[in-house]
Amino acid sequence: MIGLLGKKVGMTQIFDHDGHQVPVTVLEVGPCTVLQLKRKEKDGYQAVQLGFDEKREDRTTKSLIGHCKKYGSKPMRFVREIRTENLEGLEAGKKLDVNNFAVGDKVDVVGTTIGRGFQGVVKRHGCKGGGGSHGSMFGRVPGSIGSNTDPGRVLKGVKMPGQMGNVRNTIQNIRVVKIDLENHLIVVRGAVPGPENSYVMVCEAVKRRRPRKWRMPEEGIEELKVEEKKVAGGKVKKAEAKKKPEPQKAAAKKK
Repeated sequence: MIGLLGKKVGMTQIFDHDGHQVPVTVLEVGPCTVLQLKRKEKDGYQAVQLGFDEKREDRTTKSLIGHCKKYGSKPMRFVREIRTENLEGLEAGKKLDVNNFAVGDKVDVVGTTIGRGFQGVVKRHGCKGGGGSHGSMFGRVPGSIGSNTDPGRVLKGVKMPGQMGNVRNTIQNIRVVKIDLENHLIVVRGAVPGPENSYVMVCEAVKRRRPRKWRMPEEGIEELKVEEKKVAGGKVKKAEAKKKPEPQKAAAKKK
């Protein structure tokens, strides 16, 4: 799997060739520093550890400072591992850029949703609540949550008030609309979890993988080749369904 680290810049809109408005999210992705390579022989699995957004040493733990210096890098704010089947061309200390993706790619974006704090059932779960007039005295409370003697307890999974948001979330199969190599920007269609300036992971879509390898910044942007199936006449002919004869007409034909 190919993936990079970055942060969410914000949302905007663009217009396609047909003049349709397309909502997009701008992500600042990379450059990411390769901190460590995990191999099956030593670590039991194969992955690449990436770091994004340098930070000052006086605001970093000594363990992270030592870990980064061991592999010839400065301390990073955002460090994550990405499982990959191919480690060809990767070395500790090298940089990875947005040229690993191409316009038209399908990617998965992993982020942390906006924290909403402690919320009730109406906002957290979309419950309807009670009437607002005629002295119902119900309002926005959850109502009954269990029975008396049988089972005599509150069952697991009951929708109740509690912490809302601030959880890891993944948006799958969103399309890359535009890439700005100079400013390290990727524009993807639709929304991405998290507030502005929050850290995200951009990986190739798990459900739409294609054979590829890691690319260095000097290799340029990869061109995505899409195979188009041409049909004779330009239109796909739909198969006509054969109707079964009605029983009365079939019997009349036999006579």
